[in-house]
Amino acid sequence: MLTAAKNFLRDWRDQMQLPPVAKAEVARDKAGVPAQDPGIEPAVHAAIQWLKRAQDLSASHDGGVARDFSLVKGWAVSYPETTGYIIPTMIEYGKRYNDPDSIDRARKMLDWLVSIQFPEGGFMGGRIDADVRVPVTFNTGQILLGLAAGVAEFGEVYRQPMRKAANWLRDSLDADGCWRKHATPFAKRGDKTYETHVSWGLFEAARVDPEQGYAEAAMKQVRWALTQQQPNGWLANCCLTNPDTPLTHTLGYALRGFMEAHRFTQNADVLAKAIKTADGLLSALRPDGFLPGMLKPDWQAAVNWSCLTGEVQIAHSWLMLYELTGDKKYRDAAALANQYVRRTMRLDGPEDTRGAVKGSFPVNGAYGDYQYLNWAPKFMIDANLLELDVRNRG
Repeated sequence: MLTAAKNFLRDWRDQMQLPPVAKAEVARDKAGVPAQDPGIEPAVHAAIQWLKRAQDLSASHDGGVARDFSLVKGWAVSYPETTGYIIPTMIEYGKRYNDPDSIDRARKMLDWLVSIQFPEGGFMGGRIDADVRVPVTFNTGQILLGLAAGVAEFGEVYRQPMRKAANWLRDSLDADGCWRKHATPFAKRGDKTYETHVSWGLFEAARVDPEQGYAEAAMKQVRWALTQQQPNGWLANCCLTNPDTPLTHTLGYALRGFMEAHRFTQNADVLAKAIKTADGLLSALRPDGFLPGMLKPDWQAAVNWSCLTGEVQIAHSWLMLYELTGDKKYRDAAALANQYVRRTMRLDGPEDTRGAVKGSFPVNGAYGDYQYLNWAPKFMIDANLLELDVRNRG
């Protein structure tokens, strides 16, 4: 009881110190998720515009995308990791909607990333102003997604940087298939199952540069990650800090890595195990589309807030499963989750938050509290465009 009282007083003190705009957003979210759904394409268009603004207003002014806009601190500096995987989204949007500006911006992001690549091929963890500047496995894998998309879209100019990053990842894999040599200094030490999302980067590199052993290394890591799966689909060692109650964000990373491994290899065993994890996540989804931001090993809620990024990441994998299996439960669950996240967005009001996606709902949840994160709209756009494609394909 004493601890609970201290926590209450601390939270009350922190709330009192918030700027008025943050207090107003807390009050708004306390009223619940708005009933109105802005719709897929209006939300996607607004999110792209916000990402463009995040690139333009990054506090480091370098061509990268600001990590976040905070209701407390304003615009952050650029974040290499997420800028990397925003690139394919900008390219896809630009081609789909005939928006050359999005494609030009993707190239600007690529040029900045190439300029900060370490000689050995890796990329730093954290924001561009991080005090610790060392190559990190996970961040390099996410940037590799952008570099591979750059080769596919723009050609040879990005092939050598892509090869350097992919070679570095391929060659640093441990014998058992786990990456341990270049862990991030910004998370708890230990094995990370969600680095299947790094393997996805290697699969994408293999698409544009086969015969380099990239796909083989990726599958070795995926097989290791599947040893962490429990009978109910739960994944051990799948969080930044607390493996007992991981974020849906990191669970979403891991699931997408499994899905991409199957997409590349057509391995039936990988698909069967991905379905087990997807079904576990589906059991945690409420009828209104709310998915708890952290989950326990029995797939029960560990918190009363949603990690909006995790929602749309998982929705994307559910849609992939629907297209593979034809099982409508995946399509319907994805539609609920996507709609829930769209309803939390504002398509009017101040430009700094228009079209943005919060870290958590409510905004003072423990993931990215009071922040609009650049990777949240990226995954929202991806999941919603896939939902639109699924609808159009009937």
